[in-house]
Amino acid sequence: MKKKIHDFFEMKNKREPITFITSYDYPTATFVEKAGIDMILVGDSLGMCIYGYDGTMPVTMDQMIAHSDAVRRGAPNTFVIGDMPFLSYQPSDQVAVENAGRFFKEAGVDAIKLEGGVRVASRIRAIVEAGMLVMGHIGLTPQSSSQLGGFKAQGRTLESAKAQIDDALAVQEAGAAMILLEAIPPEVSGYIRKTLSIPVLSIGAGLDCDGQLLIVSDALGIFEAFTPKFVKRYAEVAKVSTEALSAYCKDVKSGAFPETKHTYGMIPEERVKFEKWAKSKRS
Repeated sequence: MKKKIHDFFEMKNKREPITFITSYDYPTATFVEKAGIDMILVGDSLGMCIYGYDGTMPVTMDQMIAHSDAVRRGAPNTFVIGDMPFLSYQPSDQVAVENAGRFFKEAGVDAIKLEGGVRVASRIRAIVEAGMLVMGHIGLTPQSSSQLGGFKAQGRTLESAKAQIDDALAVQEAGAAMILLEAIPPEVSGYIRKTLSIPVLSIGAGLDCDGQLLIVSDALGIFEAFTPKFVKRYAEVAKVSTEALSAYCKDVKSGAFPETKHTYGMIPEERVKFEKWAKSKRS
């Protein structure tokens, strides 16, 4: 059965880990649902994993809606979260509500995610007051990476750790139903988990959280440009795919493919007629 938000609160209270992974397309979403994973994030990381951008900044609302819609169809019984891309919520509360609404109306998501803590509290509050579920995201926030000095872990000093805790509290107080911590030391993420009443998810924030998120392209070994420290690879799909395509190329060049079993033969009596017709045309 598809989990609801209260199920995740119950899992937090029981200390039952929540499984969470990204997905960007219909086929992958079907695999995720069959695997029994609790939640899917249609992340703006698709900018790098699908479109080959250098980061997440170029990703548009239309791209996010299209991919979220495909994932929803592939995983109808899984809790799906749409990731709000850069400048889809920063300009104003009204813009944030309108764009969040698109995810629900056009893609049928169960919640949306946006980056930031104290500075986006009013955006979170406005979206929640409009009747939509929100997941917060603090720590290493890719859309703000230039302000952070690049893709760097956060909360590694006392002052930075206190800032992360302030952000987490602001996200909860604004009405978010869940929060994602990215690249934060386990000591800090554990403190946040114990302090907050909402589920706290980790991507590179250690074990002492209510669940774990991985980028599916990292977990399956599809994305090869770089591998973050917090990633564990569970397959080498890029390697297997390259080997398979190389074998296909070799077979075509050598004439080994296609074989007779890969073709569609004529009905025997119709073949006789065709050969007679073809012979008459040649003579």
